Amino acid sequence: MKKLVSLFLALVMVLSLVSFASAEEPFEISVLLPQFPTDIDFTAENNPILKAIEEKTGVKLNILWGANSTYGDILNTTLADKNPPMLIAATDARAPIVVNSARAGAFWDLTEAVADEANYPYLAAGADAVYSNIAVDGKVFGIYRSRAYPRGGIYYRMDIAKEMGIETVPETLDDLTALAEALAKYSDDTYCLNMCSYTAGTISVITVAFGAPNNWGVDENGDIYPAHKSPAYLEGLNWLRHLYEIGGIDPNFAQISTSDWDPIERQGKAFMRFDCMDNAHRQQEWFEKNADVTEQIFMSVCGLKKADGSITVWPQNAGFNGEILITKSVSEADLPKVLKFLDWCNSPEGQTMLNAGMEGVTYDVNEEGYRYIPEEKADEYSKNTQMYFNSLNQLGMGAPGNLENPPAAVNQGLTNLRERYNELNTEFAQYAVADPCYPLVSETNVAFGSQLSTIISDAAVQYIAGLISEDELRAAWEDWAMQGGDLMTQEYNEGYHAMKQ
Repeated sequence: MKKLVSLFLALVMVLSLVSFASAEEPFEISVLLPQFPTDIDFTAENNPILKAIEEKTGVKLNILWGANSTYGDILNTTLADKNPPMLIAATDARAPIVVNSARAGAFWDLTEAVADEANYPYLAAGADAVYSNIAVDGKVFGIYRSRAYPRGGIYYRMDIAKEMGIETVPETLDDLTALAEALAKYSDDTYCLNMCSYTAGTISVITVAFGAPNNWGVDENGDIYPAHKSPAYLEGLNWLRHLYEIGGIDPNFAQISTSDWDPIERQGKAFMRFDCMDNAHRQQEWFEKNADVTEQIFMSVCGLKKADGSITVWPQNAGFNGEILITKSVSEADLPKVLKFLDWCNSPEGQTMLNAGMEGVTYDVNEEGYRYIPEEKADEYSKNTQMYFNSLNQLGMGAPGNLENPPAAVNQGLTNLRERYNELNTEFAQYAVADPCYPLVSETNVAFGSQLSTIISDAAVQYIAGLISEDELRAAWEDWAMQGGDLMTQEYNEGYHAMKQ
C-alpha cells in the first residue's frame, strides 16, 4: 500500500528545497535521457523551463540525449565510461548491463533512501511492490518511472474500418481477425498492421491475448516455463503470419525504425497498431491539428475475449518503465543533494514541469483549473515544446502517482479518447498477465539474456514473414534451450520456489 505524505513531511520537504535552492552557485547534475524523436532542435541555453527548474531547486541540468532507437547501445557505452553522467535513465531495469553494473558497484544503493519519509517524502511514497520489482539482489538502485497499467492494447482507424463495412468495435479475437482482414484489403499500397523493428510489443499483445504468458508463466505443477512453450504463443504468431500472407503487414517491417512508427500512420500507410493505447488520442489530436480532421477517426481497444470468453491482457509494463539511476560519479557528500532533486521531481511541481513544461510557455490553464493548449497558441506552444521541452519527460518518474498540478484536461480535441484510455486501464487491469520472474534474478539471464532473447525474437520475426517453417521455428526454440534457456528456466524456478516458501 502506498504511504501517504503528511502535511508535516510536505512542509519539511518545502523547507529543505528552499535551503537547497538558496545556494550561491547552482549544483550541476549531468543526466542521460532517451530522445523521441532525434530531429528536435532542443535549445538548452536560455531555456525557460531549465531556468525555472534551477530557480526552484538550485540544480542546473546538463542533459545528454541518446536516440531511443539505439539507446541500448548508448547505455552500454556510457556505463563502460569511467566518468558516466550522474543520473542515467535506464529504460529496461532488468537489462543485463544494468544488473551487472549494479552488482559491480556502479550505482548508489538507494534502499534506505526510498524508505526515508522524513528527508525524501515523495520517493518514500512510491509503491513498495514496484521498488521490489526493480531491485537487484534485494537492493534498490533506482527510482522507478511509473507507468499506467496495463496500458498495452490495440488502436485502429475507425473511419477506414467503416469504409470497409465494419462499424462495430471488436470485442473478441474473432472480431479482431475480421477487422484486420478487412483493413488489409483497403488498397495495394497500404497495410493493416503498423509493425516496425520493435516487434516485442506487437508479438506480446497478440500472443498474450490468445492466452500465452507474459515472458514467463507458471504451469499446473507450479513451475516456471518460457512463454514460447505455450500453444497460445504459436497461435498468436500464426495470426500475425496469416495477416502478413494476405498483405496486411509491410514486408520490410523488421527494418522500419521506431522513429518512423508514428509517421507511417500519419501518412495513411497503415491503420492498426498493437502498442500503448494512449497513442490513439495522440494520433487523433495530431490529425485534428495537422490534417483538418473534424471527426473521430481512431478507436482504442483492450481485453478481447477468446472463444471460451476469458480475457488476458499484455501489460505494456509492470507499473513502471525503467528507472532513474544515480551513478558513483556522485560523491557520497553530494548524494543527498541529488536525492533531494529527485524527490522534487516526484513532487506536484516537479511532475508538472517535467511532464508538461510551464504555464505560458507550453500550456495555459482554463477557468476550471486544467491545463490546455488554446487553438490560437497551438503553433507557438508546439514550437516551444520542441525547443525547450523535447523529451524532458523521460526524467519524470511519478513514483507516488500522478500529482500534477494543475492537472491536464481529460479530453482534448474532438474526442473522448483520453477518457476512454483511462477507463480501459481501470477496467482491464484485473486481466493483466504479470511476469512471475520480474523480481527474480537469473545468472544466465544476466550473462546471456540478450543473446537468448534474440534467438526467440529473430525466429518469431522470420516465422511471421514466412521465411522459416514451424519445424524451423521449433528448432530455434531448441537452440535457445541448449544455449542456456534451460539453465535460465532452472534458475528462475529455484528463485521462484524459494520466494514462495
